[in-house]
Amino acid sequence: MISALMPNYNRADLAFEQGQGIWLQTADGRRFMDFGAGIAVSSLGHAHPKLVHAIAEQAGKVMHVSNLYRVPQAERLADLLVQNTFADSVLFCNSGAEANEGMVKMIRRAQFENGHPERTRILCFDGAFHGRTLAMIAAGGNPAYLKGFGPVVEGFDHIPFNNTNTLRDAITPETAGIIVEPIQGETGIKTADVHFMKALRAVCDEFGLYLGFDEVQTGVGRTGKLFAHEWSGIAPDVMSVAKGIGGGFPLGAVLATEAVAKHMTPGSHGTTFGGNPLACAAGTCVMTEILAPGFIQQVEETGHAFGAMLQNVVERSNGVFDGVRGLGLMRGLHCTLPVGDVLSAVINQGLLAVTAGDNVLRLVPPLIVTPADCQMACDRLIAAALSFSPAKGDTNKEFAS
Repeated sequence: MISALMPNYNRADLAFEQGQGIWLQTADGRRFMDFGAGIAVSSLGHAHPKLVHAIAEQAGKVMHVSNLYRVPQAERLADLLVQNTFADSVLFCNSGAEANEGMVKMIRRAQFENGHPERTRILCFDGAFHGRTLAMIAAGGNPAYLKGFGPVVEGFDHIPFNNTNTLRDAITPETAGIIVEPIQGETGIKTADVHFMKALRAVCDEFGLYLGFDEVQTGVGRTGKLFAHEWSGIAPDVMSVAKGIGGGFPLGAVLATEAVAKHMTPGSHGTTFGGNPLACAAGTCVMTEILAPGFIQQVEETGHAFGAMLQNVVERSNGVFDGVRGLGLMRGLHCTLPVGDVLSAVINQGLLAVTAGDNVLRLVPPLIVTPADCQMACDRLIAAALSFSPAKGDTNKEFAS
């Protein structure tokens, strides 16, 4: 007999009762270091006192009014985002997939309003992941996610990631824009190189296309910059944001330049819940903390140290891991054994992580982690690796409980 919850998730047999900082605790008292952060969502960790207060205070006033009225909390958060990014205007929604849908609509709408109704196709990249709606599984192009859901939504073309040789030839008179993740998260923590990112910007400028960045996972400080595209020294025309911006409360956003945003006139798009007072109170708290002096610099420094520690994990893993990927606090360890088996061993050592494509173990801890926390996590990763086949002369003596 089917369970009350639909069987579309392969859930670990763990249920957490409470959390504090980077730690989660089960009802029977077991404690785990959380280096998954709800898939890069819990940017300030668990039970952050300022975030808890902001949510509780707003919930005690008004949670929802809809977008039929002004929402001062949304206005404040939009101002904060505009002041600190390339964007001139912001649309709020509820999730990453919804933000990506909005980004595609904005690109198409801007082309239409500029006299190019034929420009509707979006150029995407092999290995992309943009969400689970019907349009976004088409944008991602992964056959496993498309299977069984009928005709594939039209309007998306795919070329190799990090390959400039195929870029220009893929552009047609119907191309409206390009969307790309600065780091492909779901399919294996694959980082776009600077040359590739700059080439995307140059091609869009040359052909009159709009450049969209999917920063749902890479944004809000995750890589050691407020947004990952800043590492390349370029800016998009439009960008999707979600996950870490709400610190655990559902919130998404589409940020855009005036040239794109001005075409989203009344009736062109909408959302019942998006940008409600409660979500935006949470988002404002998160953004205020991340923009506080020294916060992102600390993420960059800790992320750099974490990368070096993970190289040491690879060297001491007796071949279980053979490479480190990513930037900042968005890291991946490529596994030589099935990643599901490796994750089970890692959980047995009291560490939570997330699997990704290409047999990669994904490590995306809360942004509040310290170098000492990262070292403790690495000790547990080594212990997990050596549980398969311990290297001669090596022990688990450095494991910190």
